[in-house]
Amino acid sequence: MTTTEQSLPLRERKKLRTRQALAETAVAMFTERGFDATTLDELVDAVEVSKRTFFRNFSSKEDVALTAIKQLWETYLGVLAEQPPSGPLLGVLKDALLTTLGRLDDHWYRQFLPTVRLTEGCAALHAHSLRYCAEVKAEIVRILGGGPDLGLRLLVEVVIGTWNCALAEWSPSGERDLLPVLVNRAFDTLPAALALE
Repeated sequence: MTTTEQSLPLRERKKLRTRQALAETAVAMFTERGFDATTLDELVDAVEVSKRTFFRNFSSKEDVALTAIKQLWETYLGVLAEQPPSGPLLGVLKDALLTTLGRLDDHWYRQFLPTVRLTEGCAALHAHSLRYCAEVKAEIVRILGGGPDLGLRLLVEVVIGTWNCALAEWSPSGERDLLPVLVNRAFDTLPAALALE
């Protein structure tokens, strides 16, 4: 439990522990048994909570399975919203990503890699992830003050694509300290990649 979590009231800490238990158990069960083969009843029984408790925390099986991915992007959006962007936006978006990775704890890193692998191997989760990604991209554009500006939307697509390339390089090892290094490398490679003939 992080220092921030320890400062929460007891009731909030219990809710957080329940949410974490549901997310961890879901990823483990979906990985072992298959997403479609694991029922919601089996999941709530394993965590010893009611369906009502589940639906107070998550909207669906897809939602609970993608908890770590959603934590990443919710943190990222929070980092972006903390201060007005200054300087070239590519650097702002990259720095926000690196700040986000620095704020996520060991628990998140342990959950993130299995979540990524699970999502890659399940069509339903992959589709849900793509829909969520579209929402994130729209929110990034909104935070940056853009509307239908083609340049800004294209930049956000490039940033997400660069992140995905770094993630593909990272996922075979899953080593925590390697992810920021690969994010930096991917962004550093971007200018040369855009100039390829």
